[in-house]
Amino acid sequence: MGNKKIDKFSDSLNESLFTFATYDKRRFKSSGYTNYSYWSSTLYVFSKNKIAMFFLYLMIILIVFTIIQPYFPNQKSPVEIFLDPKTNMQLANKPPSREFLFGTNSIGQDMWSRIWSGTRTSLMIGILVGIWEAIIGIIVGAIWGYIRGLDRMFTEIYNILNNIPTTIVLVLLTYIMSPGIGTLIFAMCMTGWISMARFVRNQIVIIRDREYNLASRSLGTPVGRIVTRNLLPYLVSVIMLRIALAIPGAIGSEVFLTYIGLGLPIDMPSLGNLINEGRRVIGAKSLRYQLIFPTIILSSITISFYVIGNVFADAADPKNHI
Repeated sequence: MGNKKIDKFSDSLNESLFTFATYDKRRFKSSGYTNYSYWSSTLYVFSKNKIAMFFLYLMIILIVFTIIQPYFPNQKSPVEIFLDPKTNMQLANKPPSREFLFGTNSIGQDMWSRIWSGTRTSLMIGILVGIWEAIIGIIVGAIWGYIRGLDRMFTEIYNILNNIPTTIVLVLLTYIMSPGIGTLIFAMCMTGWISMARFVRNQIVIIRDREYNLASRSLGTPVGRIVTRNLLPYLVSVIMLRIALAIPGAIGSEVFLTYIGLGLPIDMPSLGNLINEGRRVIGAKSLRYQLIFPTIILSSITISFYVIGNVFADAADPKNHI
């Protein structure tokens, strides 16, 4: 009885009111389209912070000026000792003037050229060490955190290396090897990656056993793809923060080693050498500019990277996206 009613109802339907749905590629894309982009949203949130943007512009101007400064006209050599044409004596400890914008040091070298040359050297050291720490730290930390069988071995290696004070390692390596930029970079890279690796490992341990990762493993997804696609993207914010802090940290280590006499040779300008030279004359009020100018540059770099790193880490967190 019920089937007869259904048949009568079907016969009464107007077939012209119904058509088969066809696949339309353009409509398919538009229906699933969203204008959300992780990096676009991250940059948008970051750009809304005026303090961070100020320090970002400051760092861009500082880095660009540091690079192009030697190509400006009438720039003096950072290692040349200038003499008074009348007395043939060194133009030592001359205060800032039109000829010497930042004055001269105790042996008659131009502080303006030395400061920008030293900034180039220190930034190069900091950036190279920061990149090395990020690459090695992320790779070791990802393997350490995801592959359970290697956890014990990496933990023992970490305990051994971490219990050796970093200062002692830096001092010994710079004392044994000949002073130079390569020696400083090598000494900092020997231990700088350890904290990054430990940090990445801890973060991966927290999220490695979540449902989507278990599902990926069940489907036979390679380990490398799980780590790079499922795990590391969740750590972008904290990793960027660590990298941003690693650069001024490396510059601070260079300043410290030079301060105790184990850094770069004294004839090679660096922020560490300049601050060490300024420290010796800080007792004389008229000569304090020799410490003030390089300290301002160093402080600007350190504060800028710190603020930019923290704000970018917050902006990279999807919870803060709109």
